[in-house]
Amino acid sequence: MKLEDFNIYIISMEVAHQIWNIASKWSHFERHTLGTQLIRAADSIAANTAEGFGRFTFRERIQYCYYSRGSLFETKVWLQKVQIMIP
Repeated sequence: MKLEDFNIYIISMEVAHQIWNIASKWSHFERHTLGTQLIRAADSIAANTAEGFGRFTFRERIQYCYYSRGSLFETKVWLQKVQIMIP
């Protein structure tokens, strides 16, 4: 199986792409404060999934799944913050 066959990877890449498109339209201040954090967190979901996929041992792969999950929750927090701060 290839990395690109995993639904979580496909979905996380799409979410990150959509976030990039939205944040790129914000003012400089919004991009600099909220946007950077949000984009980094969203990009980390797919990046950690990919890194875990490339690891050798099962234990390492699981660890990167935990990292991806953490990035997902961080992304959720930043999206909630954006919803409050940016109309």
